[in-house]
Amino acid sequence: MSMRLMTGPILLSTMLLLAGCATDKRSDALTHTMIEYANAVRWNGFEAAEQFVDPKVRDAHPITDLDRARFKQVQVSDYDDGNGPMPNGPNEVRQVVQISLTNVHTQSVRTIVDHQVWHYDQDKNHWWLESGIPDINQSN
Repeated sequence: MSMRLMTGPILLSTMLLLAGCATDKRSDALTHTMIEYANAVRWNGFEAAEQFVDPKVRDAHPITDLDRARFKQVQVSDYDDGNGPMPNGPNEVRQVVQISLTNVHTQSVRTIVDHQVWHYDQDKNHWWLESGIPDINQSN
């Protein structure tokens, strides 16, 4: 077999392998980000979760002092990501999460629904939360 005939299949195999590596890299980054975000919300609070929000979104919608005061009044008692993230194109996933909040003063529990939109930054191999931190003022 001539070198020219072998080059095509080798090049195709290499391209498929690289594409698979990029997909694995994106998937691994998503898994890691989702776990870290859930842990931040669950154990460290919403202010810690803000680091996962796209910086452009953070700048456009900064956390107010009133928001900070409200965050201190609740503790996350459950974070249920249901079926997990669902693809919405090659660089976006959506996820619906139910978050149970316990009022630290009254011990009453309520659940909010967080509709998350995550976007993948290919240059930085990083997933950003586009939808912002959850609105804890939702009524049941």
